[in-house]
Amino acid sequence: MDRVIVGKSKKIKYLTIGGVAFLAVLLMAYFSLNKQSSLNVNANELLIKTVTLQEFEDFIQIQAKAEPLNAMLVNVIEGGAVQEIFTENGVRVTKGQPLAKLYNPNTELSYLTQETAIIEQINNLNSGKLNIRNQELTLNNDLLMIEHDYNDAKQAYDMNEKLFKKDVISKNDWNTIQENLRYQKERRSNIKANIKREQETNRVQIAQINRSIQTMEKSLAILRANKQNFLVTAPADGKLTAFEPILGKTYRAGESIAKIDVMQGYKLVADIDEFYLDKVSVGQKGTVNYKGNSHQVNVVKILPEVISGRFQAELTFIGEQPAMQQGVSFGVKLILSGSEQITVLPKGAFYQETAGEWIFVIEGDKAERRTIKLGRENPYGYEVLGGLSTGDKVITSRYTDYKNVEILNIQ
Repeated sequence: MDRVIVGKSKKIKYLTIGGVAFLAVLLMAYFSLNKQSSLNVNANELLIKTVTLQEFEDFIQIQAKAEPLNAMLVNVIEGGAVQEIFTENGVRVTKGQPLAKLYNPNTELSYLTQETAIIEQINNLNSGKLNIRNQELTLNNDLLMIEHDYNDAKQAYDMNEKLFKKDVISKNDWNTIQENLRYQKERRSNIKANIKREQETNRVQIAQINRSIQTMEKSLAILRANKQNFLVTAPADGKLTAFEPILGKTYRAGESIAKIDVMQGYKLVADIDEFYLDKVSVGQKGTVNYKGNSHQVNVVKILPEVISGRFQAELTFIGEQPAMQQGVSFGVKLILSGSEQITVLPKGAFYQETAGEWIFVIEGDKAERRTIKLGRENPYGYEVLGGLSTGDKVITSRYTDYKNVEILNIQ
């Protein structure tokens, strides 16, 4: 059987065709991978703004609420359950005015026990002092008896001395009279010395007892005063706020039951986004527009604790304070830095997708993606640090559909 033999020329031809096709596929893949992605967009869907050179003031707009300049917490001194309520929230109170009365039977019993013990100690000390007084009275009586005995002996001596000189009495009797006088004299001297020592000791003991009694009486007075701590009173004149006791509700010692707003002016308390925590500082100034008038304020305190992404700052008015009410809300323009002329990019929704790292810059009927660098910002624009020049036209509308696009064809 005969076979058909393909010539070498046909093999070369097939190989050449296959090679060309393979190179064509590679070239198509190469150009496809390196070709910039583009998208056709309608010009009416775009918001176009111009980069300008202008006066830039670094500031933020914040909301602040008027609160009393000074306030005092009303704390419970002795914990217990609410037994009586004498006033209500929101009223003006005076210093010392009763607000509520608490009761704690265990603490009350403890006070009574301590009071009884102190009174008993005072009574014992007074009894000791009385015993010392009685001892002194006994010693004084003894001294009177001794003086009497001595005076008798002295009188006998004086009378018998004359009789002895006239030989009326015998020498033995005279010696006995002399000895008796000597004995009574020494006896009186010794007892006087003992009584003097006893009196000095008694004075020291009585002074100590009196000091102890004074200490006990002070303790008793403090104890009785502490019993009055169940009565919660206003610490100052002002408006009573945050006062919401309920009969039977128990408060712990030291727990706050209310607040007194001392009505001596107002301050502004603002909640600020934590992004500005390192940009806001004490002493920065701002302005408030209220009832058609502009008022200056300055930051006096920063509370750096961040809660739910926000921190608090306190501001006070510079100069005359406008008439206002507690709780009024203000829009505050807080100046972060002075005014200067710089290149500014207007704000827009593009920032949500780009985070300020790139933007579409218009060149003719196209918009090309360009890397940029932004600095400070205010409610109207961003400071341009790089990537843009004055006069550049940029797209500032939302980039939701353009995040993976390099070129926009504007139609």
